[in-house]
Amino acid sequence: MFAHRGGSALAPENTIAAFENGLALGADGLELDVRVSRDGVVVVHHDSRLERTTNLRGDVAAFSASELERADAGHHFGPERGWPFRGCGIGIPTLRSVLDRYPGRRVIIEMKVNHPECAREVVDVVRGSDAVDRTCLGAFGWRVLRAVRALDPAIATSAAREEVRWALYRSRCRWPVSRVSYDGYQVPEFAGRTTVVSPRFVADAHRAGLGVQVWTVDDEEVARRMLEWGVDGLITDRPDLIVPLRNRAQNLGSGRGFLE
Repeated sequence: MFAHRGGSALAPENTIAAFENGLALGADGLELDVRVSRDGVVVVHHDSRLERTTNLRGDVAAFSASELERADAGHHFGPERGWPFRGCGIGIPTLRSVLDRYPGRRVIIEMKVNHPECAREVVDVVRGSDAVDRTCLGAFGWRVLRAVRALDPAIATSAAREEVRWALYRSRCRWPVSRVSYDGYQVPEFAGRTTVVSPRFVADAHRAGLGVQVWTVDDEEVARRMLEWGVDGLITDRPDLIVPLRNRAQNLGSGRGFLE
């Protein structure tokens, strides 16, 4: 079970505060997003701009890593509770600082920039933090994932959006993929009107030796259904709800090596 952005319903997303809270609640690992700062440092942030979650304005890429570290990344969280994280010194962390802080934890890293240079920077950090065997790199875009696979085939990657579409089409035609360049899928149950995750899709993935991790699962009934279908992981904003349910479940997925 992975805490999505650290468990973003409970603490400011993609911050150390969220990561600490998600892991304290029993999450097995973390899911986070990365971009590259003005000075070429990989930082943990979802949006291309800063206004939604911090007290800064502008593009992430316009600021240095040290400037982003000094941002108030808890500024807009929890207005119904009086902004409890505002002014608490919670900044935007670097990817290296997160990997080094949690040396035994599995981490899903979503690269938000679909460019080979982003891949090079992220791979360098993963290698430098000795985290090759406990990270999975994902992205919607195929270009950045193709670069990761070329740079270091030992690093697990998930399927890009077009790769998921092709696998889903093949599964529906009862001609599932078997030899692919990725290690599994990180997908929602539904994408618009399209059903992505189904018992057949999970079974086809497992026959090909691929894992299936589902985001963002915050509903207990959905979590039960996914576990019954044998998915390999749940990615949630509510580890306070989903971790206890997972712990009670008998079927925790097939564990086919996708960051197991």
